Amino acid sequence: MAISQNKNVGYSAYKVRRIIDLIRLRPVSDAKLRLNMLGTPAAIEILKILNSAIANAVNKDSANEEDLIISKVFADAGPRMKRFKPKARGRAGAFDRPSSHITIEVNSEEV
Repeated sequence: MAISQNKNVGYSAYKVRRIIDLIRLRPVSDAKLRLNMLGTPAAIEILKILNSAIANAVNKDSANEEDLIISKVFADAGPRMKRFKPKARGRAGAFDRPSSHITIEVNSEEV
């Protein structure tokens, strides 16, 4: 079992969850292929975290990359940055820039 996480990723948890639902409980090779084919910025960020989890499993647990599956993957909401945009008649309109925390856990198939 190896875990990798990235905090304060600049995409909303809603957008990230749409992508991680495609790779949950899949073999690592299939998940990497799907994330490469999507090509969205959030998918590229998830691919980086997945590669880190794979490297953790290979280096720490001496696991074979072909035997790994994604056992857990989830995205939690992170802090929201408050920003302002100029509006008509000299006013300022507030909006939030969401972020998320992404965690990926990979396991061997034998477990």
